[in-house]
Amino acid sequence: MTSAAPAADLAERLTGLVGALRSHGVRIGTGESVDAAQALEALGLADRERLREGLAATLLHNPGQRRVFDPVFDVYFPRRVGALDADTTVDREDLRDRLAEALAADDRAMLARLAQEAVAGFGGYGATPGGDGWSSYQALDRLRPQTLMARVRDTVRARGDAAGFTDRLLEDEIRRRIEEFRRQVATEARRRVAERRGRDEIARRAVAPTADRVDFLFAGRDRLAELRKVVQPLARKLATRLAARRRRASRGTIDLRRTLRGSLSTGGVPMRPVLRRRRPVRPELVLVCDVSGSVSGFSDFTMLLVQALHDQFSKVRVFAFVNRIDEVTGLLERGAADSDGLSARIRDEATLTGWHGSSDYGVAFGEFTERYADAVGPRTTVFVLGDARTNMSDPNLPAVRDISERSRRTYWLNPEPRSQWGTGDSAAPAYAGLVEMHECRNARQLSALIARLLPV
Repeated sequence: MTSAAPAADLAERLTGLVGALRSHGVRIGTGESVDAAQALEALGLADRERLREGLAATLLHNPGQRRVFDPVFDVYFPRRVGALDADTTVDREDLRDRLAEALAADDRAMLARLAQEAVAGFGGYGATPGGDGWSSYQALDRLRPQTLMARVRDTVRARGDAAGFTDRLLEDEIRRRIEEFRRQVATEARRRVAERRGRDEIARRAVAPTADRVDFLFAGRDRLAELRKVVQPLARKLATRLAARRRRASRGTIDLRRTLRGSLSTGGVPMRPVLRRRRPVRPELVLVCDVSGSVSGFSDFTMLLVQALHDQFSKVRVFAFVNRIDEVTGLLERGAADSDGLSARIRDEATLTGWHGSSDYGVAFGEFTERYADAVGPRTTVFVLGDARTNMSDPNLPAVRDISERSRRTYWLNPEPRSQWGTGDSAAPAYAGLVEMHECRNARQLSALIARLLPV
């Protein structure tokens, strides 16, 4: 990135950066934008990493947003512009040798240079190298830096640079360096594509979203682990909203008859509205969760979130199923502290399957109405969590109707897109005819639904 650039170009880059971050759900107001402009003017372009930290400090609200900010920053304020010299040729084995040396020495400047060479030499695809685009996956697949682990480890030990490292710590450190190189390759490929197709498009489409915007059905283990870390802060925020709703509801609604009667003394003008007082009764909550397959991540996160909100309700009971149903309230209470192992604990200690391991909503609902009928009453709000895919088995609509009729409210949160309801073995339209079904694909949607639907 050059140290001298026209002011108009810098303003355009900063505006694009802010717009891209907003498109990824980062809330940035006018004040933060002005602060970022002042930081850009004060810090300049001479020290790129200092500028990165300065803009992050003015625009971001929490550390979790760095996962989006850093790649977007790299698009608008790249390390360099343009490609390597046209006559540059890259030999794979020579590049691997130099990469091993740079990893052993932890030479970050050289690693950045090698990332550029890797993309230039192996990342281009199309009719000509770089003719259609650039792929970090293709470059890394050709280079295979992960296979250099043993060579780098032996080099570090031979140089005597491994002092203070156990074997395991040394290997973890080398993995960290390799992962950093992989990120640099991805950044270089993204930069080249952005120069060809435009920064704004790449910053919005080629950058992974924040964890709360990732679909539950496609979230990997690392993203689900990120989500588990935000359960407690999100629960505190939702508890505050529920408490405020409860205070407003406790004031009661206007008693029209008594208000009009009282207005006779003021000529029919209702000067003193009379409120119909409401008895404060804390509601009960029941969760019925499908924990099979990819739906399990969605159910786990929701169970942990509701468990963190348990003080807001007089009673919370949680049931999990695949094709048989079992109460897991006690397991959830014990597993809340060890949230990473919640799924495994539920599967190991609860009876969730019979003679096969596929989802069967009909059998599970039927067993619920037979064994746990006492869990649902006029003060109970029921949440069903699942994709409503029955594997072509009987959906047992009468059981769902029975649960709905005996409860105060019944809601169904479905992690699949609404456009897929009713496709294949999905019985979502049939269930939606009996209970109120909502699309709930990510943590952002879930928090909004929980705040709106939870009873007060």
